[in-house]
This record gives sequence, structure tokens and C-alpha cells, in this order.
Amino acid sequence: MSTVLKDQHTTIQNCREDFPVLSRKVHGKPLAYLDNAASSQMPRQVQDAYRDYHSRYHANVHRGVHLLSQEATDAMEQARESLRSHINARESKEIIFTSGATDAMNLVMQSWGRKNIGEGDEILISTMEHHSNIVPWKMLCDDRNASLKVIPVSDDGILDLDAFESMISDRTRLVGIVHVSNTLGTVNPVEKITKIAHGKGVPVLVDGAQAVSHMQVDVQKIGCDFYATSGHKMYGPTGIGILYGRKEMLEEMPPYRGGGDMILSVSFDEVLFNDLPYKFEAGTPNISGAIGMGRAAEYIRSIGYDAIYQREQELLAYATSELSAIEGLNIIGKAPGKSSVISFVLDSVHPHDIGTILDLEGVAVRTGHHCTQPLMERLGLVATTRASMAMYNTEEEIDQLVAALHKVLEIFR
Repeated sequence: MSTVLKDQHTTIQNCREDFPVLSRKVHGKPLAYLDNAASSQMPRQVQDAYRDYHSRYHANVHRGVHLLSQEATDAMEQARESLRSHINARESKEIIFTSGATDAMNLVMQSWGRKNIGEGDEILISTMEHHSNIVPWKMLCDDRNASLKVIPVSDDGILDLDAFESMISDRTRLVGIVHVSNTLGTVNPVEKITKIAHGKGVPVLVDGAQAVSHMQVDVQKIGCDFYATSGHKMYGPTGIGILYGRKEMLEEMPPYRGGGDMILSVSFDEVLFNDLPYKFEAGTPNISGAIGMGRAAEYIRSIGYDAIYQREQELLAYATSELSAIEGLNIIGKAPGKSSVISFVLDSVHPHDIGTILDLEGVAVRTGHHCTQPLMERLGLVATTRASMAMYNTEEEIDQLVAALHKVLEIFR
């Protein structure tokens, strides 16, 4: 089917050839795409799987007896199994398709949270969370008169584990923690965090949107109760993601969306809900997105996490060295063992001006608060410029970034 792995010859050395967009020019300059923490690019293998569904067997899933529907169902369920394997969940029924990590975390809030969080309860998150792991819990706390407690971070962007452990109380109902910070690149010790929380009887939700394309994720080893991630961060399509949940947790959670495919039977007197994972997947799913995300997971595994990690760490070290040599540039986030993300500020130049000039030089970066406004406030910043690297980036692209930053300095100084 469409998710069967092709092109076994792809390696970290030639993977760049699989990404057609990387050969284009922007404003007459070669594209240096350094905005991977926002969305990574899609390899042709993923694009082929996506198109294959639409051109050969586009049909709805789970409900049809005709061949196209059966093929679509098989391909989507094969993708679910591929993603199960990718994060080492125990069973495919623990993988819920969502529209992304944001949707996945909202699912946990709307279903598990509304069932388990009451007045006076506490939810514990960190200062470095993405808004997707802040806003849903703030909404719930406001609705239930519960409290949102925040784990502090150091000036270098390191989570205060001693403070975390001391903050867990008999009113703590959930710990929500980001695996890898999209702003700082900090890799949090989620296995240790989960062990501490579970030792006090508290479940853990991990936001893994920035992790799955950079490192091997093993949800059984981590031990977390929920893990959320998005397809477009891992070389897949937008509008698709997954929620991993331990089967025991998911079985106790009520569905929060009603409609087709999430039911066993419906009458005006009674509704019987479907089994896992389908009771959380109301309506026609993003079939091609799911197939594409499954294919992206296979693509990553075909290259191998060891090779990906080594290459991205080489790029991170090179970029850190080159950017640190620029007068007036300050890197934000200096935790050891970072992912390949560098946020920085440049004296007297607003990040939006930096981003505009870099774009004219063909360099794509992200500027702003990166959906981490509380973290920015903690660090005394309004915004940063963020360069985020993937396995297909090159030292020459980092040189292009550095040269473009020198042009910024020529203009503003």
C-alpha cells in the first residue's frame, strides 16, 4: 500500500535530495530553510504516499465494503501501526489520530481533565511550555476554580527539578511537560519527571511535538500517561497528529466529540460508544494526512536516529560557534544537550527586522515569541530570532545565515 517503505538507499548524506523545495530560490537567492521547529519540509516519499491516496484510492474509511474503502482503511490503519512502532506504544489502539499536538492536548483536557479536575485541584506545568500546553489548562482551571502551578527555569533555560518535586502536593492532579522546548532547544528529562510524578500518584502528559524528528521516543520507557505530537514537525503533512495514551487511561475517558465512527449504536434513547481508538475519532478523519504521517515515521526510521542526532548536533555546534562570534549577538538558552534550535537576540535590532532582511537573503527563520510568551517574560524579552535545523541542513546554509546577519548589522549600525 502507499505506506510501504521505498528508496531504502536514502541516508543522512543524501537525504537532502529527497526534499524538492530545498533546491528553490527565494528573492533570487538559494533557500536556506532554518525554520524547522515551526514546520519541517516533506520528502518526496511522503508526498508520493499523500498523492497516491488521492489519485488511486480516495475513499472514506471503516464504513465501506468496496475495494477503495478497504484500501484506504488498510493504509490508514497501517499508518497507525507505523506510528505505534515509532514511539513504542504497546498497542495500536493507544494511538489516537488528531489534527496535531494542540488538538491532542485539548483532547486530554476536554476528556480526562473535565472528568478528573475539580475545585481546589492543581495542574503543574513548566515556564517553558508552548501555549498549547498552557491555554487548555488555564481554561479548565478558570472553569473549575482550580490552580495552575508553574515550575521555574534558570536563566540558561534549565528546568528546576528540585522545585518541581517540592511543588507536587496532595492536590496535584496532572503534570504537563514539554519534551523539547521549541524556543530554547532544552531537552527535559521526561523519564525522570514521570518517575517523580508517578511516585506521588500523579499522571503525566508530555508535549513531544519538537522531539519525534530529532530523537528516539519510547513512551514505555518514559512511562508517561499521554504523549502528543504533530505530523508537520516530523517531515509529514500539516493538520494531522497523534495522541498516545495508556490504554487504561483512555478506556476510562469519555469521548468529547460526537458523530460518526465513534459509536457502536445510536438511538434517541441511548448511545453506545465505539472501542479504542475510534471513540475519540468522530467524523471522517484526515486520511491522507494520517497516511503521510505514517510514511514520515518510516522515512525517519529508514535513515536512523543515531545518524540524525549526530548530524544535527554537528550543525548545532557549528551554528553556535559561528553565531557566537558575531558582535552583539546573544544566544538565548544554553542548557547542555540541546536540540538543534538556536534562539538569539541582536543588540538594538528588533527580531522582526532581522527576519525581514534575512528573508531577502534567502534565509528562512522564525521571529517573535514562538508561542511561549510566559517564557519570554521570564527571560525579560519580547521576542527572539530562532534558527532551527533539521538533518537536511548544511554548514553552507549556516554560513548564509551568518552573512545575512552581517548585512543586518551594516544596515542598523
